[in-house]
Amino acid sequence: MERKAHRKLLNNELNRVSLEEFRTIEKIPLIIVLDNIRSQHNIGAAFRSADSFAAQAIYLCGITATPPSAEIRKSALGAEESVPWEYFKETLQAISRLKEKGYTVLSMEQTENSISLEKFTPNANEKYAIVFGNEVKGVSQMVIDQSDGTLEIPQFGTKHSLNVSVSIGVALWDFTIKSKITIK
Repeated sequence: MERKAHRKLLNNELNRVSLEEFRTIEKIPLIIVLDNIRSQHNIGAAFRSADSFAAQAIYLCGITATPPSAEIRKSALGAEESVPWEYFKETLQAISRLKEKGYTVLSMEQTENSISLEKFTPNANEKYAIVFGNEVKGVSQMVIDQSDGTLEIPQFGTKHSLNVSVSIGVALWDFTIKSKITIK
């Protein structure tokens, strides 16, 4: 393998879109649903990942904190201003709304008959919402029961779960790569 120089790019060389431009670009057909997330750092990281991969929106449910919040902003780095969000007192209300709007709702959870993420292929004609659960309890069984299916990120070590913010990043990356939308 030939060794090449790798100069780190400056911020002004990254060709980032402005907040106004971001609001007008095509988004991937995906809404992130946060089911009772405790950590505001995880919430902020969800916003940052949603911005990075141009997700449509985030639904914040239950005990999940909402912007404005200094703790959310710390890890969101302003993405709470670029990604549309909505708050629901109960996650089941969010799922009901999504289904009324024609979304396929999937929960990211280890369940019987879950689909391993690498085997999931989004249908180009469908809109999706993925529910991510509480850091300790995961996605509630009531929410799983109302979901159209479950996805699971395969893991090979001694731990049985990933941090929710890591799971969101992995799932968004996977969904973005598999969807046929090219964001410019």
